Amino acid sequence: MKFDRAALNALIRHPATAFALASVSPLLFLVIGALAGGVWAFLGWAWITIFLALADRIARRLGQHVPSTEEDSRTRGLLLAVGILHFPALVIAAWALGGGTGLGPFGWMFAFLGFGLWFGQVSNSAAHELIHRTERPLFRLGMWIYISLLFGHHTSAHRLVHHRFVATPDDPNSAEAGESFYAFAARAWPGAFIAGYEMENHLREGAQPSWRQLHPYTTYLSGSALCLILIGLIAGVTGVLAWLLLCAHAQVQLLLSDYVQHYGLTRRRTGPDSYEPFGPQHSWDAPDVVSGLMMLNAPRHADHHGHPARPYPSLELSPGGQAPILPWSLPVMATVALMPGLWRRIMDPRLKKLATR
Repeated sequence: MKFDRAALNALIRHPATAFALASVSPLLFLVIGALAGGVWAFLGWAWITIFLALADRIARRLGQHVPSTEEDSRTRGLLLAVGILHFPALVIAAWALGGGTGLGPFGWMFAFLGFGLWFGQVSNSAAHELIHRTERPLFRLGMWIYISLLFGHHTSAHRLVHHRFVATPDDPNSAEAGESFYAFAARAWPGAFIAGYEMENHLREGAQPSWRQLHPYTTYLSGSALCLILIGLIAGVTGVLAWLLLCAHAQVQLLLSDYVQHYGLTRRRTGPDSYEPFGPQHSWDAPDVVSGLMMLNAPRHADHHGHPARPYPSLELSPGGQAPILPWSLPVMATVALMPGLWRRIMDPRLKKLATR
């Protein structure tokens, strides 16, 4: 067989390759770490934290960014692959952390932290992209990713509530200026669950009930119960406990993303029950290369809100230069958000500066 250098170069330079390397490579280290423990578990955690932050910072100082491109079969296939990989990764993580591979305290801690970050940052990004797709199989794949993380209601709340009411008091997932992450999370989780349920009920008012069309919340709750049973059969009671901890860790990452990306940004009220249209100025963007690739361009949040159906490779950074830019990458700022005092010292002056524009 003749070596085709041109074909190899085209493969390497294709956007899907960069997205795949950034999103899937940490999972490889994490799976090896789950099986072997020790330094491999540490490397998986270090890749998705220390290396990621350093690479992002260097790329930002060099002015590097990823250009938007049209979606094709490869980038679409990568999205599907990441979504499917989530499920065996979750089972392996629960099994290993439940004692299946004899991880010691060192390996257990870094495997738990690393997997939780991957589920909350990469699985979430894939699921978020999938629930905005119109094709039913892709939508359902995204929905089941959230269900497996005990966060199925996000499928309804994100699309029907957050996108409609973002940056207003009617959106549970928009953080107010001065609000700590902990206060935000305490109201956002139940608030989104209830708001999503109410919106789904509103959409079904007057519709003829059918056994073929289960209420989405029935699917979310029964699906979560099914996941619990399957994890229990595969990994035992300790595996179930590990899975519950992983779900909690991942959910914190999901809530941190919402908190950081809309902190303090509000839409001007134009009437008793109306607000100005959403614009790029109502979402924080992050231009960082490696975390952007890993999270399938999710940090280009302003363009996503402006065009929810736009495929992830086509999302643009700060449309028209109007979106405010986070001082560090989204994962770093999510870590800072866990320290309310430091968070306010960094972000509140930027909010005041935006208000004077």
